Amino acid sequence: MNTVNPAGSIPNHLAWSIIATVLATCLCCPLGLVGIVAIVFSSKVNNLLSQGDIEGARRASNNAKTWCWVATALAIIGVVFNAIYFAMGGAAAYMEMLQQYQ
Repeated sequence: MNTVNPAGSIPNHLAWSIIATVLATCLCCPLGLVGIVAIVFSSKVNNLLSQGDIEGARRASNNAKTWCWVATALAIIGVVFNAIYFAMGGAAAYMEMLQQYQ
């Protein structure tokens, strides 16, 4: 009897969750740490699969994906806000502040 290995069909999204968390935290604000929730759910997927809990692994994968999107959205918002800030003279203010310290 052939059995299908479900591990290949249920992604854990771990790489995405780590990258999104780092970018959201660096580019947006401490709210980017919400991506840690994605990392937690991502790390649960393989453990649940090894225990034979296919449905639990699917739920963890779906939750991880949702939180990855939240962290990714925060990273995108951070990029947009930083671009607007620097376009409106934020870079000049930053350079002036650096010159004051010299």
